[in-house]
Amino acid sequence: MKSLGIDVGSSSVKVSLLDIATGECVASSTNPNTEMRIDAPRAGWAEQDPEMWWHYACEGIRALAAEHPMREVVSIGITYQMHGLTLLDRAGNPLRKAIIWCDSRAVEIGAEALQGIGPEFCLAHTLNSPGNFTASKLAWVKRNEPEIFAKAAHALLPGDYIAYRLSGEIGTSVSGLSEQILWDFKEERRADFVADYYGIPHDLIPEAGVSIGIQARTNRTTEEQLGIPQGTPISYRAGDQPNNAFSLNVMEAGEIAATGGTSGVVYGVVDTPRADPLSRVNTFVHVNHRPDAPRYGILLCINGTGILNAWVRRNVVQQTADYAQMNDLAEQVPAGSEGLLVLPFGNGAERVLENRTTGAGIVGIDLNRHTTAHILRAAQEGIAYSFRYGIDIMRGMGLKPDVIRAGKANLFLSPLFRRTLATLTGARIELFNTDGALGAARGAALGAGLYQSREEAFASLRRLETVEPVAADREALEAGYAAWCRAVESKLNEQ
Repeated sequence: MKSLGIDVGSSSVKVSLLDIATGECVASSTNPNTEMRIDAPRAGWAEQDPEMWWHYACEGIRALAAEHPMREVVSIGITYQMHGLTLLDRAGNPLRKAIIWCDSRAVEIGAEALQGIGPEFCLAHTLNSPGNFTASKLAWVKRNEPEIFAKAAHALLPGDYIAYRLSGEIGTSVSGLSEQILWDFKEERRADFVADYYGIPHDLIPEAGVSIGIQARTNRTTEEQLGIPQGTPISYRAGDQPNNAFSLNVMEAGEIAATGGTSGVVYGVVDTPRADPLSRVNTFVHVNHRPDAPRYGILLCINGTGILNAWVRRNVVQQTADYAQMNDLAEQVPAGSEGLLVLPFGNGAERVLENRTTGAGIVGIDLNRHTTAHILRAAQEGIAYSFRYGIDIMRGMGLKPDVIRAGKANLFLSPLFRRTLATLTGARIELFNTDGALGAARGAALGAGLYQSREEAFASLRRLETVEPVAADREALEAGYAAWCRAVESKLNEQ
């Protein structure tokens, strides 16, 4: 028996097959070979075609099916880029391209809503400003594209759309509602007052179920086109960051996960709802939340992390080096990059900067001393500085990052980045043999009852490496971080 995990990112779609008996990944496929297209028709906008996600999910499933019959699939899990908006008409067809997570067009609408609803009431009930989240993006469509809004029958998150394509059923999760800022944490129900403020009809919002449990079943079309038996349960659904935490078995209060893909995230679990008054970090319902055993995820998101590393590869080294070679070159420069600083904030409005758009920057270049290697190291240090910046905010909310768990993937493949982050935060970093698609497959097997407990589901999760802070680098990195913070403040003061 196999469990299928589908991970819909903004750069690619990965599908993985989990052998339920052994808990091991037997196959995976990532599509496309290059990064998926993100359209930016205006500055600060970011859109993707939902049909592109589905196309690459199907390509991945068919690639696996060449050696692993899909008739063996007995559960399906889906994880996805958070906060996206996909609008469908009554026939189930997309009405426009999806407005994805890093799109900044709704920042002002969300700020208006916070004042209109009332900051104290809003933060007490939703734990977040409506900000640039999905409900605000939907309000933007209502205000700016009324002819499309009038035709809309369903407003879905990216993962909800993939589940719909597999099953023909419309739905979401409670965790999904919270990431849209449509969940009332105080009343444990949908936050209809947000929809009412925006004038969003309630029937546009899908019914919400649990993240871990049977939510829908595949239809005949899926069996005919992909070979997955009709009636296979879709039994896990979560945004990419709650799912990353789940993948690492970060489920209890005080546990912390991190990831470094296109964006960078630190996600800590608490059992008491907490809000940052400035919404620089955000609180969502975690995947294992129950009213009688509450679990919430406090999420720090930095938009411009892995995308900065990719930009440096394209534009600084002109793709003449792969990431491993870039890491080796960066290692030739001492900690602190001899005063060179990189600000990574070039991928839309940054929540950690109160939804400000500062742009990325390289600060302090000495034309007689700094080289390509300095830029490569300063970029990784700048990303680590941005993590530290947000973690300091999370510390103020009661989280203590003594141990940070991460999958050995993306930015965490870089020994330099791992050491730098550990040294700046003082936390031990533990790397594990998992990723988003595999975590979704494991969650699906648990949600379908094919694993009887969390202990059984995570029996094969292995710690691959532990990274400790480097005392010899601490002084240089602390000095670099202080200078970096001053550069960030200067950027913010320019606006």
